[in-house]
Amino acid sequence: MLKITKKGDKAWVTFSFLPESKGEVFLCGEWNGWQDEKMKVKKSGEYYLTKVLKCDESYEFGYKVDNRWSCDSQVESVESPFGSKNSLLKL
Repeated sequence: MLKITKKGDKAWVTFSFLPESKGEVFLCGEWNGWQDEKMKVKKSGEYYLTKVLKCDESYEFGYKVDNRWSCDSQVESVESPFGSKNSLLKL
């Protein structure tokens, strides 16, 4: 689930993800060279992380749970060079 708040040329994007199993959850995306960013967890078990990104850009991203790749069902997905799919965020 994504929550997007735009102000000027920037957007505050809160990425939320509820995994099927417990474990560490990481957000990975083009904005940082696909480096793992550990997500915070709520009492409900939902993981979240807020990023400030440039508007009028598109970013590929995904969630990594126990080294398994997952897409965000709220946005369209695109083929990755590794034979899987990435989520596509259009701001």
